[in-house]
Amino acid sequence: MSSLTVGFDLDMTLVDSRPGIAACYRALTARTGVPVDAELAVSRLGPPLRTEIAHWFPPEQVDEAVTIYRELYPAYAITPTVPLPGALEAVDAVHARGGRVMVVTSKIGRLARLHLDHLGLRVDELAGDLFAEEKATALRAHGATLYVGDHVADMVAAATAGVPGVGVTTGPCDRDALRDAGAHLVLDDLTGFPAALDRIIGLALEQ
Repeated sequence: MSSLTVGFDLDMTLVDSRPGIAACYRALTARTGVPVDAELAVSRLGPPLRTEIAHWFPPEQVDEAVTIYRELYPAYAITPTVPLPGALEAVDAVHARGGRVMVVTSKIGRLARLHLDHLGLRVDELAGDLFAEEKATALRAHGATLYVGDHVADMVAAATAGVPGVGVTTGPCDRDALRDAGAHLVLDDLTGFPAALDRIIGLALEQ
């Protein structure tokens, strides 16, 4: 199916970036002297970095803290990050059906690319620095057939783009929350994605 294009979120959908991001937050605290509860921060991954930084830094320091965090990120966050169960196989399943894989993430593109390259995730398109409804712009631009994510905002993105949203419960949102946000299908993780892909494509064709 040459017209198949599957969009995936990155953090806690394809990769478990919590250890690396926590290390990066601890390095940010060491650099700035501003305490950040790294474990709390990584328990709610999904929204843009600026949103999380604003919980810890006064408004006038947010921009500088974001810049420092992104400078630290390559040294602290890439190596500890691992693929989530089934991620590599999910990407391969799309390619095996003649499809294309895109990643649409709130992380800025150059940092997302470091993760993809380090882990050998074969992604055809990458769109970064987008969240919730903003992701729909990239999904539409690349003709996405469906969008897979772990956050309720990912289901909003899919609905805004007019494609089925497939939820995975590997992130901060549970099955009920994902369904309430509009998920057409919710999986425990991506290990179930290849077997369900043809059924998911059928959902997309019904849209």
